[in-house]
Amino acid sequence: MATEPEPLDAAALHESLRPPWTRLEIVATTASTNTDLVAAAATTPSGSVLAAESQLAGRGRLDRTWTSPARLGLTFSVLLRPRAPLSTWGWLTLLTGVAVCDAIAAHTGREPRLKWPNDVLYGPDELKVAGILAQVQGDAVVIGIGLNVNTAPEELPVPTATSLLAVTGQPVNRTELLCEVLGELGSRYQAWDEAGGDPGSGGLLADYRDRCATIGREVTVFQTDGREVRAKAVDVDDTGALVLMVDGERRLFAAGDVQHLR
Repeated sequence: MATEPEPLDAAALHESLRPPWTRLEIVATTASTNTDLVAAAATTPSGSVLAAESQLAGRGRLDRTWTSPARLGLTFSVLLRPRAPLSTWGWLTLLTGVAVCDAIAAHTGREPRLKWPNDVLYGPDELKVAGILAQVQGDAVVIGIGLNVNTAPEELPVPTATSLLAVTGQPVNRTELLCEVLGELGSRYQAWDEAGGDPGSGGLLADYRDRCATIGREVTVFQTDGREVRAKAVDVDDTGALVLMVDGERRLFAAGDVQHLR
């Protein structure tokens, strides 16, 4: 008989909380942790973390939805009220990606990569292991993270997805990994916020570039207005925009869905 997956250890998670985190709640099931925190943003303190053992209608970019099997992944959202100018908040998605990469690397010994702007790639085939979505609500921002941890290969939703278990062959302690992610994210966020949203301070911009698998690749950018641009990605600038070399000229893309071309 298969062993039931272990639930998150609430006591250990509460014990590990450090600033900027102020409180943590774990629910068995919800439609979307992001939707829940956005709806409650006006009365929710900064530094709140909401985790769900199972998520039934998670939101991704371009309003894509997804579900998470119970107790196999990490699906959680955080609410923060940055002091940094609103114009710099686009960096929060990229910052979170760096933090997730570093937490996974520390926990598994394998370095993930980032696909601009918000996908974490893992393993030799660079398949998606995690996605990130930030939503602004008033003076707050809610950042949601969905990470495939112990999902078996046959349970993954699409062929382009993977999990830590599928790559390493070893189950991962989800509680310890969530502690690691919150620790990395908290440190990155505080340094960025104290620097007024400057990604050059503290090495965030350099660290993002170092982990970004999109830079140097031929890509197609699917823009929000339906247009497509195919070109070589050459950089991510200090605003967080992707820089493509199009017909010999550098063009900036602040938003869009990216496909890596092989």
